[in-house]
Amino acid sequence: MEDVGFWVLAVAAVGFGVAVFVVDSMARATFALLASFLCVGGELLLVELRYLGALVILMMIMEMLVMVVFMVMYMMNPAGLMPMTMMHNARGAAVIAGGAFAALAAGIVLVPWPEREGRPPADPTFALGESIMGAKMLVMMVIGIAILATMIATVVLAMHRGRYDEGRHDA
Repeated sequence: MEDVGFWVLAVAAVGFGVAVFVVDSMARATFALLASFLCVGGELLLVELRYLGALVILMMIMEMLVMVVFMVMYMMNPAGLMPMTMMHNARGAAVIAGGAFAALAAGIVLVPWPEREGRPPADPTFALGESIMGAKMLVMMVIGIAILATMIATVVLAMHRGRYDEGRHDA
């Protein structure tokens, strides 16, 4: 069942990735990209990388939602829903993408891949975190919370009175 889920998510991730370039508006492209990243996060969860899977899912949700908010605020067409082309220099992009694909595919086939040594760790999330951050993991967790608190405080301090409180003076 896990294999079926893996392949369904893989096909969906690629399909949503293609949709990013097929749809005709920035908002739809943003949500297609979000769906593709959510499928990738689901794949990470399926291969027992819980921390990375949750991180990808949460980070991509927030990133794409911020992108949509900026589209609504700053784009000339309302909410990025007006039709537009998502392809610029289609021929050049196709040549570059084809070349990159050929080089990566050749690397997969021609590189002598090493044989696996040892067994996978009991907790791959812990092993990954330990190999990336080593003894600094606790520090990075505290810094992450401090950065989140700073972002929330900045938004709170930047807001004057909110969207609906601007002229209300209740006694």
